[in-house]
Amino acid sequence: MKKIQLKVDGMTCSACSSGLEKFLRKQTGIVSANVNLILGMVEVEYEDLTVSEIEDYILQAGFSSKGEYSYTDDGYIYKVKKRNLVIFAVILLFLMYFSMGHMLSFPELFSYNEYPIYYGILLLFISILFLVYGFDILKSGFLNLIHRMPNMDTLVLFSVFFSFFYSVYGFVQICVGNIYFLHQLYFESLCMVIYFVKLGRFIENISKNKTTSAIKNLVTITPREAIMKKGSDFISVSLDEIQKGDVLICRPGEKFAVDGEVVEGEGYVDESFITGESVPILKKKENTVLAGSMNYDGIISYKAKKIGKDSTVSSIVSMVVSSLNQKSKIERLADKISSYFVPFIFLVAVLSFIVKVLWDVGFANAFHTFVTVLVVACPCALGLAVPLVISVSYGICAKGGIVIKAGDVLEQAQNIDKVIFDKTGTLTYGKPSIFQIFSYDIDKYSLLKIVRSLESYSTHPIATAFSKEDILPVLAFSEISGMGIEGEVDGKHYYVGNLTLLKKLGIRGVHKKDYQHLIDHGCSILYLVSDNQVLGLIGVRDVVREDMKEVISDLEHLGITSVMLTGDNLEVARSVAKELGIEEIHADVLPKDKAAIVRGYVSAGNRVIMVGDGVNDAPALVEATIGISVSSGTDVASDASDVMLMNHNLSNLIDFIHIGNQAYRIIRQNLFWAFFYNICMIPIAIGVLAPFGIVLNPMLASLFMTISSLTVVFNSLRLRWIVK
Repeated sequence: MKKIQLKVDGMTCSACSSGLEKFLRKQTGIVSANVNLILGMVEVEYEDLTVSEIEDYILQAGFSSKGEYSYTDDGYIYKVKKRNLVIFAVILLFLMYFSMGHMLSFPELFSYNEYPIYYGILLLFISILFLVYGFDILKSGFLNLIHRMPNMDTLVLFSVFFSFFYSVYGFVQICVGNIYFLHQLYFESLCMVIYFVKLGRFIENISKNKTTSAIKNLVTITPREAIMKKGSDFISVSLDEIQKGDVLICRPGEKFAVDGEVVEGEGYVDESFITGESVPILKKKENTVLAGSMNYDGIISYKAKKIGKDSTVSSIVSMVVSSLNQKSKIERLADKISSYFVPFIFLVAVLSFIVKVLWDVGFANAFHTFVTVLVVACPCALGLAVPLVISVSYGICAKGGIVIKAGDVLEQAQNIDKVIFDKTGTLTYGKPSIFQIFSYDIDKYSLLKIVRSLESYSTHPIATAFSKEDILPVLAFSEISGMGIEGEVDGKHYYVGNLTLLKKLGIRGVHKKDYQHLIDHGCSILYLVSDNQVLGLIGVRDVVREDMKEVISDLEHLGITSVMLTGDNLEVARSVAKELGIEEIHADVLPKDKAAIVRGYVSAGNRVIMVGDGVNDAPALVEATIGISVSSGTDVASDASDVMLMNHNLSNLIDFIHIGNQAYRIIRQNLFWAFFYNICMIPIAIGVLAPFGIVLNPMLASLFMTISSLTVVFNSLRLRWIVK
């Protein structure tokens, strides 16, 4: 099975995207199709087909494929559209002046009463220009109609079609002497409708580009060229020329071209574009560097590990785009309503026309109402209400180092009841660190130096708590199984070990108060002993992450309960929980127990976030409402999660919940506006308020329709400032 993402032109509302989805899914050889209106793309899984055949299917559906999807902006197309808008704005102003100037007592170019035929010819000519300008809209409306997938363009097609041919009929009547038809020409109305639709979509497209700007920045942040080391020479190469294993050079002020591993040199590197972490990171030999990250200082040689689509940046973009193509429940509901909206509006327009004809208000008045109803209705606002906000949210998350991998995650992030944390590696750093030192008859610096020297020879995991810098030579080193180590430093014999070692050495009941203090804080305790005398105690434990107290406190303020899951014993769990302010604890649990506990919370009606980083967390991540993994965790945990944090700053968890809540607040506002607008404007277009002097014409209707769509667009973009 193959997958491809194609750029699609001509989609204007959710009826377009849902219609194209349905059409493609019916075709032989296509396994699945997901259309994204905001990105203007379709992701297709297919078998036994060529790309050109898929593009033919898209063309048959009434749209056009622009090839494989790319995030690079097409500046030329933007300039052409902008130029055309300006040209036709000038033509439209001329048309308005020519046809309505007499109403405002402006000097007439020539009197339409004196030269009615010339007046009609000029209007007809200008309207034909606008029909050519809006041909893409009319074509889309027609093709979607014959494929039984009517959309916004179909409504525009009907209004323009009937306006044009009724006006042509009126012009013919003028030519045969029926001057009365001068007041029943709708040429300027159809021109206004086409122009406002074009203008609205131009502004919408600019705004849509802003919604995905963060994702585009990820793709375009990598440099186009790199410096490659070939023997003793350095040559400039394009990214396409780089192969895995090639050694590249990154100088100060330059960006890394591909993901790689440092082989020589060191320097501080800014990876904030992908992790959201603004503090530069020191990169040394054997450290990983990411494509697009900035080298602040030092010349670094690195070996290419992941290139092209395999790079971290490309993987993140692929995950984000795939998740954008997975629609949430509320988005699917909005699409379903939109699919019925266009036929409903056409039915309302026809019925209002028939009623007015039967009511004997005159054919021209009835036709005026028919066209106005078609134009004023706006399924665009309904179709854009959800996907625009989702796209903005995903962009904000991507910029902050939060990668969303599942389509309905933001919807699920509302009203979270509990956040369950794995302890080791999530709440804590996941490796032993020195918690506290007590020294007796020796200064702490000397004590630590001796212990560090001895532990540098040990293979026990607890030895990783001590650095290997500034150490002394050790002679006669040996490990005492289950108890500790021993060795000679500066001619003196030392032991480093646990309480069992003290008992073996015959040392009893010393420094109980300090010992108990370290035990109460969940420490593993190392004694330094020489000449049967205890020189000091060192408490070693997995240290709580610096930001976790604030994260737990913020969750509490949001009314969210924090829960700890750990395979460690209850005493250690209680120590960490007490420090963080967590009251609910589950200790001594196996991986299957973790999953069962999470499942129990969910079954009880709780909306649960599970945060973990290890293989043993994967089952629990799957069971949770939302599973969140950290990038420093295992691949298994990452694959099982719905969201991945690209740095281990769990304050991003608060940001994620905040973005989810704000996003759906704006979605509700958008949906309210979309329904409220149509509920108000359609009756006005029908003429319900005409007795009170409130009436609409097609030109005003097209303006209001455009404003309605833009209101939803700009309200969606507001999310970018709300969550800052």
